Parts: sequence; C-alpha cells; structure tokens
Amino acid sequence: MADTLPPCPECSSAFSYQVDALLNCPECGHEWEPGLPSDAVQEVRDSVGNVLHDGDAVTVIKDLKVKGSSSVVKVGTKVRSIRLVYGDHDIDCKVPGIGQMGLKSKYVKKISG
Repeated sequence: MADTLPPCPECSSAFSYQVDALLNCPECGHEWEPGLPSDAVQEVRDSVGNVLHDGDAVTVIKDLKVKGSSSVVKVGTKVRSIRLVYGDHDIDCKVPGIGQMGLKSKYVKKISG
C-alpha cells in the first residue's frame, strides 16, 4: 500500500481505515472525510433551516422506522443533547425508548431547552 492513511484527528490513533468515502478510527469510533481539516466547521440545518449545534434539543417531525428492528421513532419524540457528526446521518443521539442511533437533520426540528 503506497499511501498511508492519516491518524485519527480525535485520538491520534494510527490504526485508521477507509470505508467508502470516509476514514474511520477503530479505537474511538470517529469518522471523517479524507482531506477535510479536523477543525472544519460543518453547518447542519434542521428541516426548517435552523442551524444546529452540539448539545441542542430536537423533536422528530416524521415517524421513522429503525433499520433492522420493528421499532419506530414516533413523530414528536424529543431528543436532547445531540452530537453533530459528518456523514449521511449527521446527528448522533440517544433516542428515548430506542437507544443510541443516527438521525438525518432533515427529519428533525430544533426546540428550545
């Protein structure tokens, strides 16, 4: 392998590997795009155009089927303390009654508190 992959920008692990277009860290679970500076600011907007930040609270605007399960995240479900990540599902969160999962920002709306 002629090219060596860069270390993880989160934990500096040298064991990064590539899956499709993203680089992944097996030690801390961080995913990032190759060539994207680690301090790059990604602006994520909800379904009505509000800018989302880490720690915001959102509400789900549509019933969402949970992949690989018969569970459904119901419309109106409140999710607190979101974490923004890079990728197709740009929100990492813990959904009450379901657990840890990724959500797409186009299916949530920012709420105060």
